[in-house]
Amino acid sequence: MDGYLVNPKNTIEILKKYDIHFQKKFGQNFLIDNHVMDKIIRTADINNDDCVLEIGPGIGTMTQFLCENAGQVLAVEIDNNLIPVLKDTLSAYDNVKVINGDILKQDIRELSETYNNGKPFKVVANLPYYITTPIIMGILENDAPVDSLTVMVQKEVAERMQAGPGGKDYGALSLAVQYYSEPYLAANVPPNCFMPRPGVGSAVITLKKYAEPPVKVNNKKLMFDIIKASFQQRRKTLINSISNYSGLNIQKESVVSALSEMNLSAQVRGEVLTLEQFAELSDKLGK
Repeated sequence: MDGYLVNPKNTIEILKKYDIHFQKKFGQNFLIDNHVMDKIIRTADINNDDCVLEIGPGIGTMTQFLCENAGQVLAVEIDNNLIPVLKDTLSAYDNVKVINGDILKQDIRELSETYNNGKPFKVVANLPYYITTPIIMGILENDAPVDSLTVMVQKEVAERMQAGPGGKDYGALSLAVQYYSEPYLAANVPPNCFMPRPGVGSAVITLKKYAEPPVKVNNKKLMFDIIKASFQQRRKTLINSISNYSGLNIQKESVVSALSEMNLSAQVRGEVLTLEQFAELSDKLGK
């Protein structure tokens, strides 16, 4: 393990060599725990047939492990100051391509055509916490060619992604993620596994993308607008949340009628409805 950046001593040497200062605007926290790194590789189920899309390789800590386990690695790094560093730290590997760019502006389908013969990627990332949700939902909602996402995120966000109805963590993010994928929380990761230490706990979560969503709905946009309305003020009843939501033009009487047909109380709140029930409610209100 002497040459790996997961070793804190080697990380410090690279940071000093290139006079790197942690960029708070990019949410840079470098992983320095070998056991967590192994857990990520195992959870992502990476083998030499895979092409891995890594988001935010940083100085190449995880990239080194990915190169040793995957057939090909495509790493997208937004910070152009880190490109010469990556050229150095990944010089031993001939199966990696580094792209300097913003993943939110990349056409992942085009990347797949160019670097992976049009086949789906496995996404692996230690994501900046401030932009976790836009990145994940961008990939899922745009139907990017991706089999799975194995990501390090803020622990609280991971818990929300896999939460079920009735709990405090359950919300619009839970339903959106679970419409597109099956989440599995693989490991909790304490702050001392990073340099510098973040102020919050982290978690590794895998999202296995569905070939087809687990529910059928006539109007997906309407369903997610209803979900958004239901959790904007989660203590309100579903009837008030939906009828008062400016993004929808649905009368209170319509919501009352639809809930009655579904044998749900007029006092029910959105936080207890399943994804299947939201799909059914959407179809009834869409008529």
